[in-house]
Amino acid sequence: MAIQTLIRKRGFILYDDAHTSHASEELFSPRHWLRHASLRGAVGGRGNTWIVSGGNDAWVLRHYRRGGLARTFSQDYYLWMGLERTRPWREWRLLSALYKEGLPVPQPVAAQVLRYGLVYRGDLITRLIPDTRSLAARLQDAGIEGPPWERIGACIRRFHDAGVFHADLNAHNILIGGRSEVYLVDFDRGERRSPGVLWQQANLARLQRSLRKLAIPGLAAGHVWPLLLNGYNNKSV
Repeated sequence: MAIQTLIRKRGFILYDDAHTSHASEELFSPRHWLRHASLRGAVGGRGNTWIVSGGNDAWVLRHYRRGGLARTFSQDYYLWMGLERTRPWREWRLLSALYKEGLPVPQPVAAQVLRYGLVYRGDLITRLIPDTRSLAARLQDAGIEGPPWERIGACIRRFHDAGVFHADLNAHNILIGGRSEVYLVDFDRGERRSPGVLWQQANLARLQRSLRKLAIPGLAAGHVWPLLLNGYNNKSV
């Protein structure tokens, strides 16, 4: 395995040649995958994420789009402050490090940054984690008794103990496997930090607010949150 960086006319591509021997802008184009009958479907709420068939693998292709109030001014352009500070580059490198450390994250395949003067656009490809569903989807189908709450808490604690801050820890970015395996995805704006109670508790509070917004019967009452905290505090679930 070797990490390759390509410089193109309009930008840069970072990729792992263990997963693809050829990297180009087409790799990040949903139209390209659609023409080759390899676009398997769109996921996510913003219309910026697709599942594609990449060789013998299934990949998740995500185009970086702004959320919240920032979308009013620009949907997918970000201020250029150097290649290493772009969102795709930072997320790719963070995921690569976490995956090598054995943390349950998707393996990065390729990242692209296209520069337009003082701004840029970006994309990221990761390997699809098979046979998983988001915590939000699991709750919609099985209710509050379905998810492995203690395992979810223990998984989050692993990341916190490793000093990993997830900027958008919510029920959509936690994946549950068929054997109750737990993964975290979407590390845009994530970073390594010195372990600290304040940011770790704020991370958990963000997840708790996310769960309350789902309006699942029984979830707002908070009966399952102590189970998650039990897993978080025990770490050995």
